[in-house]
Amino acid sequence: MDIVTLARIQFAMTTIFHFFFVPFSIGTGVVVAIMETLYVIKKDEKYRRMTKFWGNIFLLSFAVGVVTGIIQEFQFGMNWSDYSRFVGDIFGAPLALEALLAFFLESTFLGLWIFTWDRVSPKLHATFFWLVTLGSMLSAFWILAANSFMQHPVGYTLNNGRAEMTDFGALLANPQVWYEFLHVITAAITMGGIIVAGLSAFRLLKKDKDIDRDFFKKSMRIGFAVALFGSFTVLLAGDEQMKYLVEEQPMKFAAMEGTYEDTGSPAAWTVVAWANEAEHHQVFGISIPYMLSILAFNEPFGSIDGMDTVNQQLIETYGDRNYYPPVNTLFWSFRIMAGFGALMLLVSGLGLYFTRKKKPWLFEKRWLLWVVAITLFTPFIANTAGWLITELGRYPWTVYGLFTIEDSVSPNVSVTSLLISNIVYFLLFSGLGGTMVYLVKREMDHGPEKEAFGEISQGDNQDGYEDPFDKEAFEG
Repeated sequence: MDIVTLARIQFAMTTIFHFFFVPFSIGTGVVVAIMETLYVIKKDEKYRRMTKFWGNIFLLSFAVGVVTGIIQEFQFGMNWSDYSRFVGDIFGAPLALEALLAFFLESTFLGLWIFTWDRVSPKLHATFFWLVTLGSMLSAFWILAANSFMQHPVGYTLNNGRAEMTDFGALLANPQVWYEFLHVITAAITMGGIIVAGLSAFRLLKKDKDIDRDFFKKSMRIGFAVALFGSFTVLLAGDEQMKYLVEEQPMKFAAMEGTYEDTGSPAAWTVVAWANEAEHHQVFGISIPYMLSILAFNEPFGSIDGMDTVNQQLIETYGDRNYYPPVNTLFWSFRIMAGFGALMLLVSGLGLYFTRKKKPWLFEKRWLLWVVAITLFTPFIANTAGWLITELGRYPWTVYGLFTIEDSVSPNVSVTSLLISNIVYFLLFSGLGGTMVYLVKREMDHGPEKEAFGEISQGDNQDGYEDPFDKEAFEG
């Protein structure tokens, strides 16, 4: 393997693993905020218990997400120093705002939320967590503002081989950032709902008599409601983003549809296909007439430029080279993402219907609980597939039309150093992932019967216990 390939593998590994936990924490944060709001409105103790229990799951994802984010930033300087020099002036402002504004907001109010149970009013306490959720979304926004510059550069000038910012407002007005942001946030909300519903299903599948089944049944219904809203809105957001790509990144769109030749009007949508990427042609495919025109233009006519045409246009604009992305990866990643998105919409909608009070069939059929439980893994797969589309689709650019992958790699790294760092990162991520799974499983096994955030539940031995945050601890 060469340096560029190893550096790309490391970027993919760090990004994908980090992105397991970004939507995890944003989505579960939304669910926990809703649960605490229900407690404030209804004054029902069960919602307080839900908030504490699922808040523990959120805290685990938040902690691992912070660690993996630091690792991702570290490998930028290690493997992509020329890229960092090129975009440093552009990325400085949004990444500084992400750290100084969004992350500080998130972490400060998270600390207040953890340590002020029964010390402030329920309304104020719930407000703390909504501010945590807002902070996590703002963090995502600033990161996506930087990523959107890579997809659609705006507000810059080239000076001495570097991109320098000339208009910060243009970064915020970049249409790419708003399409990405809405897609990512709605996907995160979906993920949060599916995680709560899926983990609740796993818990209900246990035959332990001590399980508080009513707690997990109610948690599951809240998860379904959140996932139904998220999965419906993510389909709308994703559809709008795909239509935007028809004009802005036609090569990415054509690759997602496996289209080498111009479609003509009307355009057929290819359901399944396989491409010979070396010779740039489709080996086989099954298509539905008119469907691609309807998906792309909301009408049964309209044509799509194929990859051959777009490649020639890019050659004329940027010079003679191969601009074809990895077609099969993009084609199938799009179908995996969309397919699992539709599955989550179906499971959450039917889940709400089959858990209604009159006929809660889902709770009575183990095989239905297994369907919900297995669905827990689908948002991780769908989000990964979506991120592959975002990053691989602009090949061969790191910054579309301005800076290539080959130009971005650090000039002083070696194959040996990259091999070693890839192995170290893989082992580190495996350890973090295994620890995360273990801790989540432990929390689920403890159940809501064990009070969260260090509080001692009834029946525990309280002899010698002293709350370090109790004001009396500082007296005398």
